[in-house]
Amino acid sequence: MNQAPTKITFFEWLTPLVASGKKTITIRDESESHYVPGTRVDVHTLEKDEYVCQIDIVSVEKIGFDDINEEHAAQEFIPLEELKPLIRKIYPNDEDFYVITYTLVA
Repeated sequence: MNQAPTKITFFEWLTPLVASGKKTITIRDESESHYVPGTRVDVHTLEKDEYVCQIDIVSVEKIGFDDINEEHAAQEFIPLEELKPLIRKIYPNDEDFYVITYTLVA
């Protein structure tokens, strides 16, 4: 059985939003969907692998690209008109994604 991941990376420009508790979800492709609700993971920057904070995984739910909406954008703390192109840029060929909901460890 695979171990639950213990680390997650975010673009450096997003880490202040994660560390402040403003950003409460991340939308990832299947390769990054193996987080387990109830586990705690370390947040690192993608660019420099610097430790930022810890988060607790609340849920992991499958979603289609077309179903990404204003509520997700609010949870991502990014306007929807910026969020969807950003997801397309990172994952140009995917239609299925996973919404990973988390809470900041105080």
